[in-house]
Amino acid sequence: MTTHNNTTPCIEFDDVVAGYKDFMILNNLSFTVPKGSITLLIGPNGAGKSTVLKTLFGLLTPRQGKIRLNGDDITGATQKDLLARGIAFVPQGRNLFGQLSVYENLELGGITLGMKTTHERIPEVLEFFPRVKERMNSLASSLSGGEQKQLEIGRALLLRPKVLLIDEPSIGLSPMVVQDVFKLLRKLADQGTTVLMVEQNVKSALKYSDNAIALESGRLVLYKSAAEILADPQMERLFLGGAHTTTAAAATV
Repeated sequence: MTTHNNTTPCIEFDDVVAGYKDFMILNNLSFTVPKGSITLLIGPNGAGKSTVLKTLFGLLTPRQGKIRLNGDDITGATQKDLLARGIAFVPQGRNLFGQLSVYENLELGGITLGMKTTHERIPEVLEFFPRVKERMNSLASSLSGGEQKQLEIGRALLLRPKVLLIDEPSIGLSPMVVQDVFKLLRKLADQGTTVLMVEQNVKSALKYSDNAIALESGRLVLYKSAAEILADPQMERLFLGGAHTTTAAAATV
Protein backbone atom coordinates (compact mmCIF):
# COMPACT_ATOMS: atom_id res chain seq x y z
CA MET A 1 0.00 0.00 0.00
CA THR A 2 1.19 3.48 -0.89
CA THR A 3 0.47 6.31 1.49
CA HIS A 4 -0.60 9.61 -0.03
CA ASN A 5 -0.78 12.96 1.70
CA ASN A 6 -3.19 14.53 -0.81
CA THR A 7 -6.34 15.50 1.05
CA THR A 8 -7.89 17.64 -1.71
CA PRO A 9 -11.48 16.40 -2.03
CA CYS A 10 -12.44 14.81 -5.32
CA ILE A 11 -15.80 13.25 -4.38
CA GLU A 12 -18.07 14.64 -1.66
CA PHE A 13 -21.29 13.15 -0.36
CA ASP A 14 -23.17 15.66 1.79
CA ASP A 15 -26.16 14.33 3.77
CA VAL A 16 -27.20 12.01 0.91
CA VAL A 17 -30.40 9.97 1.14
CA ALA A 18 -30.99 7.48 -1.69
CA GLY A 19 -32.60 4.13 -2.35
CA TYR A 20 -35.23 2.25 -4.29
CA LYS A 21 -38.83 3.53 -4.36
CA ASP A 22 -39.80 3.88 -0.68
CA PHE A 23 -36.86 1.83 0.66
CA MET A 24 -33.96 4.12 1.52
CA ILE A 25 -30.50 2.50 1.58
CA LEU A 26 -28.31 5.56 2.15
CA ASN A 27 -29.34 7.53 5.22
CA ASN A 28 -27.86 11.03 5.57
CA LEU A 29 -24.51 9.80 4.31
CA SER A 30 -21.57 12.23 4.27
CA PHE A 31 -17.94 11.56 3.34
CA THR A 32 -15.13 12.81 1.11
CA VAL A 33 -12.72 10.92 -1.15
CA PRO A 34 -9.30 12.53 -1.75
CA LYS A 35 -7.97 13.01 -5.26
CA GLY A 36 -5.58 10.38 -6.57
CA SER A 37 -6.41 7.86 -3.86
CA ILE A 38 -7.94 4.40 -3.60
CA THR A 39 -10.80 4.51 -1.12
CA LEU A 40 -12.39 1.21 -0.16
CA LEU A 41 -16.02 0.95 0.90
CA ILE A 42 -16.47 -1.79 3.49
CA GLY A 43 -19.30 -3.11 5.63
CA PRO A 44 -21.81 -5.99 5.77
CA ASN A 45 -24.16 -6.96 2.97
CA GLY A 46 -26.95 -4.42 2.76
CA ALA A 47 -24.82 -1.60 4.20
CA GLY A 48 -25.17 0.47 1.02
CA LYS A 49 -21.73 0.08 -0.56
CA SER A 50 -22.89 -0.64 -4.10
CA THR A 51 -25.67 1.92 -3.71
CA VAL A 52 -23.00 4.60 -3.18
CA LEU A 53 -21.45 3.77 -6.56
CA LYS A 54 -24.82 3.61 -8.33
CA THR A 55 -25.90 6.94 -6.85
CA LEU A 56 -22.60 8.58 -7.75
CA PHE A 57 -22.88 7.29 -11.33
CA GLY A 58 -26.42 8.56 -11.77
CA LEU A 59 -28.18 5.18 -11.71
CA LEU A 60 -30.07 6.36 -8.63
CA THR A 61 -31.18 9.93 -7.91
CA PRO A 62 -30.69 11.18 -4.34
CA ARG A 63 -33.87 12.08 -2.46
CA GLN A 64 -31.87 14.50 -0.34
CA GLY A 65 -28.37 15.92 -0.06
CA LYS A 66 -25.64 16.92 -2.48
CA ILE A 67 -22.92 15.11 -4.40
CA ARG A 68 -19.92 17.12 -5.58
CA LEU A 69 -17.08 16.35 -7.95
CA ASN A 70 -14.05 18.60 -7.54
CA GLY A 71 -16.32 21.13 -5.86
CA ASP A 72 -19.00 21.11 -8.59
CA ASP A 73 -22.52 19.98 -7.72
CA ILE A 74 -23.30 16.86 -9.80
CA THR A 75 -26.41 15.80 -7.88
CA GLY A 76 -28.87 14.28 -10.33
CA ALA A 77 -26.51 14.56 -13.31
CA THR A 78 -27.06 12.14 -16.20
CA GLN A 79 -24.65 9.30 -16.90
CA LYS A 80 -23.70 11.02 -20.16
CA ASP A 81 -22.77 14.17 -18.22
CA LEU A 82 -20.84 12.16 -15.64
CA LEU A 83 -18.89 10.31 -18.34
CA ALA A 84 -18.03 13.67 -19.89
CA ARG A 85 -16.75 14.80 -16.49
CA GLY A 86 -14.43 11.81 -16.35
CA ILE A 87 -16.32 9.31 -14.19
CA ALA A 88 -16.26 5.65 -15.32
CA PHE A 89 -18.05 2.73 -13.67
CA VAL A 90 -17.14 -0.98 -13.75
CA PRO A 91 -20.14 -2.75 -12.17
CA GLN A 92 -20.37 -6.21 -10.63
CA GLY A 93 -20.48 -9.30 -12.81
CA ARG A 94 -19.69 -9.62 -16.49
CA ASN A 95 -20.80 -6.75 -18.68
CA LEU A 96 -19.36 -7.65 -22.05
CA PHE A 97 -20.81 -8.46 -25.47
CA GLY A 98 -19.82 -12.11 -25.57
CA GLN A 99 -20.39 -12.67 -29.29
CA LEU A 100 -18.25 -9.70 -30.25
CA SER A 101 -14.46 -9.73 -30.33
CA VAL A 102 -12.22 -8.17 -27.71
CA TYR A 103 -11.46 -5.34 -30.14
CA GLU A 104 -15.15 -4.75 -30.90
CA ASN A 105 -15.93 -4.59 -27.18
CA LEU A 106 -13.25 -1.94 -26.80
CA GLU A 107 -14.70 -0.01 -29.72
CA LEU A 108 -18.10 0.02 -28.02
CA GLY A 109 -16.48 1.23 -24.82
CA GLY A 110 -15.24 4.30 -26.66
CA ILE A 111 -18.46 5.04 -28.50
CA THR A 112 -18.82 8.45 -26.85
CA LEU A 113 -15.31 9.40 -28.01
CA GLY A 114 -15.80 8.78 -31.71
CA MET A 115 -14.02 6.01 -33.64
CA LYS A 116 -10.90 8.02 -34.53
CA THR A 117 -10.08 8.78 -30.87
CA THR A 118 -11.10 5.28 -29.77
CA HIS A 119 -8.78 3.62 -32.29
CA GLU A 120 -5.94 5.88 -31.19
CA ARG A 121 -6.45 4.97 -27.54
CA ILE A 122 -7.01 1.21 -27.81
CA PRO A 123 -3.28 0.37 -28.22
CA GLU A 124 -2.32 2.34 -25.10
CA VAL A 125 -5.03 0.62 -23.06
CA LEU A 126 -3.96 -2.82 -24.26
CA GLU A 127 -0.44 -2.16 -22.97
CA PHE A 128 -1.90 -2.61 -19.46
CA PHE A 129 -3.24 -6.06 -20.40
CA PRO A 130 -0.75 -8.14 -22.42
CA ARG A 131 -2.86 -11.31 -22.29
CA VAL A 132 -5.97 -9.49 -23.53
CA LYS A 133 -3.87 -7.88 -26.25
CA GLU A 134 -2.86 -11.34 -27.46
CA ARG A 135 -6.53 -12.27 -27.81
CA MET A 136 -7.71 -9.11 -29.52
CA ASN A 137 -9.57 -11.01 -32.27
CA SER A 138 -11.10 -13.65 -29.97
CA LEU A 139 -14.72 -13.59 -28.89
CA ALA A 140 -15.13 -11.96 -25.50
CA SER A 141 -17.08 -15.03 -24.32
CA SER A 142 -14.00 -17.21 -24.91
CA LEU A 143 -11.85 -15.24 -22.44
CA SER A 144 -11.22 -16.48 -18.93
CA GLY A 145 -12.94 -14.72 -16.03
CA GLY A 146 -9.79 -12.77 -15.27
CA GLU A 147 -9.32 -11.72 -18.88
CA GLN A 148 -12.95 -10.61 -19.09
CA LYS A 149 -12.57 -8.44 -15.99
CA GLN A 150 -9.39 -6.93 -17.40
CA LEU A 151 -11.26 -6.19 -20.64
CA GLU A 152 -14.03 -4.47 -18.69
CA ILE A 153 -11.50 -2.30 -16.87
CA GLY A 154 -9.69 -1.61 -20.14
CA ARG A 155 -12.94 -0.49 -21.72
CA ALA A 156 -13.40 2.00 -18.86
CA LEU A 157 -9.80 3.21 -19.21
CA LEU A 158 -10.44 4.20 -22.83
CA LEU A 159 -12.24 7.21 -21.39
CA ARG A 160 -9.09 8.20 -19.47
CA PRO A 161 -11.25 8.56 -16.36
CA LYS A 162 -10.40 10.97 -13.61
CA VAL A 163 -12.59 8.88 -11.31
CA LEU A 164 -12.97 5.10 -11.54
CA LEU A 165 -15.82 3.40 -9.68
CA ILE A 166 -15.39 -0.36 -9.44
CA ASP A 167 -17.72 -2.85 -7.76
CA GLU A 168 -16.41 -6.23 -6.55
CA PRO A 169 -13.59 -6.65 -9.11
CA SER A 170 -12.41 -9.96 -7.59
CA ILE A 171 -15.62 -11.97 -8.07
CA GLY A 172 -14.84 -15.22 -9.90
CA LEU A 173 -11.12 -14.50 -10.23
CA SER A 174 -8.13 -16.49 -9.02
CA PRO A 175 -6.05 -14.95 -6.20
CA MET A 176 -3.20 -14.24 -8.60
CA VAL A 177 -5.44 -12.38 -11.06
CA VAL A 178 -7.03 -10.46 -8.19
CA GLN A 179 -3.62 -9.20 -7.14
CA ASP A 180 -2.92 -8.12 -10.72
CA VAL A 181 -6.19 -6.14 -10.77
CA PHE A 182 -5.37 -4.46 -7.45
CA LYS A 183 -1.86 -3.60 -8.66
CA LEU A 184 -3.33 -2.00 -11.77
CA LEU A 185 -5.74 0.08 -9.67
CA ARG A 186 -2.84 1.13 -7.47
CA LYS A 187 -0.85 2.19 -10.53
CA LEU A 188 -3.78 4.21 -11.86
CA ALA A 189 -4.21 5.97 -8.50
CA ASP A 190 -0.50 6.73 -8.35
CA GLN A 191 -0.87 8.36 -11.77
CA GLY A 192 -3.70 10.58 -10.49
CA THR A 193 -6.93 8.61 -10.99
CA THR A 194 -9.29 8.62 -8.02
CA VAL A 195 -10.58 5.10 -7.33
CA LEU A 196 -13.66 4.30 -5.24
CA MET A 197 -14.01 0.55 -4.79
CA VAL A 198 -16.32 -2.02 -3.25
CA GLU A 199 -14.54 -5.32 -2.65
CA GLN A 200 -15.39 -8.49 -0.71
CA ASN A 201 -11.71 -9.40 -0.23
CA VAL A 202 -11.30 -6.69 2.37
CA LYS A 203 -7.88 -7.64 3.72
CA SER A 204 -6.30 -7.94 0.27
CA ALA A 205 -7.91 -4.74 -0.99
CA LEU A 206 -6.80 -2.76 2.06
CA LYS A 207 -3.16 -3.52 1.22
CA TYR A 208 -3.52 -1.52 -1.99
CA SER A 209 -5.84 1.19 -0.65
CA ASP A 210 -5.21 4.53 1.00
CA ASN A 211 -8.41 4.88 3.00
CA ALA A 212 -11.45 2.86 3.99
CA ILE A 213 -15.00 3.97 4.67
CA ALA A 214 -17.08 1.60 6.80
CA LEU A 215 -20.83 1.72 6.29
CA GLU A 216 -23.66 0.23 8.29
CA SER A 217 -27.34 0.69 7.36
CA GLY A 218 -26.35 3.37 4.88
CA ARG A 219 -24.49 5.46 7.42
CA LEU A 220 -20.79 6.11 7.89
CA VAL A 221 -19.52 4.36 11.00
CA LEU A 222 -15.77 4.72 10.46
CA TYR A 223 -13.34 6.50 8.15
CA LYS A 224 -9.68 5.61 8.63
CA SER A 225 -6.52 5.07 6.66
CA ALA A 226 -6.19 1.54 5.29
CA ALA A 227 -2.99 1.12 7.27
CA GLU A 228 -4.77 1.87 10.54
CA ILE A 229 -7.49 -0.67 9.85
CA LEU A 230 -4.99 -3.35 8.81
CA ALA A 231 -3.17 -2.81 12.10
CA ASP A 232 -6.41 -3.03 14.14
CA PRO A 233 -6.85 -6.48 15.75
CA GLN A 234 -10.60 -5.84 15.89
CA MET A 235 -10.86 -5.44 12.10
CA GLU A 236 -12.24 -8.90 11.37
CA ARG A 237 -14.85 -8.69 14.11
CA LEU A 238 -15.93 -5.22 13.06
CA PHE A 239 -15.83 -5.37 9.27
CA LEU A 240 -16.10 -8.96 8.10
CA GLY A 241 -19.53 -9.68 9.50
CA GLY A 242 -18.93 -10.66 13.10
CA ALA A 243 -20.50 -7.60 14.68
CA HIS A 244 -23.26 -6.90 12.18
CA THR A 245 -26.39 -8.45 10.82
CA THR A 246 -27.35 -8.46 7.20
CA THR A 247 -30.24 -6.10 6.63
CA ALA A 248 -30.76 -6.60 2.91
CA ALA A 249 -29.62 -8.94 0.17
CA ALA A 250 -26.32 -8.03 -1.44
CA ALA A 251 -27.83 -8.11 -4.90
CA THR A 252 -30.29 -5.41 -3.92
CA VAL A 253 -27.74 -2.85 -2.91
